[in-house]
Amino acid sequence: MAENKYHRVLLKLSGESFCRAGQHGIDGSALESIAERIAEICKVGPQVAIVVGAGNFLRGKTFSETSHIPRNTADYMGMLATIINACALQETLEKLGQETRVLSAIEVPAMCEGFIRRRAIRHLERGRVAILAGGTGNPFFTTDTCAALRASELDADLLIKATKVLGVYSDDPETNPDAQLFEKLSYDEVLTRKLRIMDHSAISLCRDNDIPIIVLNIFEKGNITKALCGEQIGTKIVTK
Repeated sequence: MAENKYHRVLLKLSGESFCRAGQHGIDGSALESIAERIAEICKVGPQVAIVVGAGNFLRGKTFSETSHIPRNTADYMGMLATIINACALQETLEKLGQETRVLSAIEVPAMCEGFIRRRAIRHLERGRVAILAGGTGNPFFTTDTCAALRASELDADLLIKATKVLGVYSDDPETNPDAQLFEKLSYDEVLTRKLRIMDHSAISLCRDNDIPIIVLNIFEKGNITKALCGEQIGTKIVTK
C-alpha cells in the first residue's frame, strides 16, 4: 500500500456510527469498531481531528419540530449529546493505546477542555487525537458545518465525511437502485445539483478554503486508510 498523503485530516463522524442500524444510544461493539478504525489511521501517519454528531441521541431541528422544545434549546441539547459521544470515544481510543483529548465549544469543565484553536493544534502536534465536541457552540448550525469550520481553523489538508453509503449518489441509493455513484465532483457541482451529502454552508466553507472532501463508507474496513494513501474510495469533492 502507498504511503499516507496527508499531514492533518479531520474526520466527521455521524452519531449513527455509535450505535447499531435502526437503534439509538451507544452500542459498545459499534463504538469499539469505530475506535479501532481511528487507531488504524493514526498509525498511517496523519494528525487526526474528529467532529462527532449526535444523531444517535437526538437531532435538534427534528426534536424541536416534534416537541414543544424551542429550536435553540433543542440544538443545545444536541451539543451536549455530542459531548457524551466524544467522551465515550475518547475512553475507547485510550484503551486501545491512542492518546486522545476532547475539546468542546461549550463549557463542560468536569468532562473536557474548552476548544481553543492553538490548544487543539498543540494536541495534534503531540500525536493526540483531538475530538471536537459541542458543535460550533451555537444553535442553528449542524455538525457538518462545524466539521468544515474546524477543518478550516486547524488547517486540515482533508475532510473525510464518514457515512453508511459508498459515497455521493445522484439520488438516494436506498430508494432508487439506479442512483449513480460519483467518483469525483466539484464543490460547485454539489451545490448546483443540490446533492444532500453535506450542508451547503459546509461545502461552501471547504470550497472557500480549498479543503478537499472525501465521502466514504466507514463501515467497510480499511476504507479510510486506503483513501489517505490516495486510492479511489468513495467520492472526492474538489475544485475543478
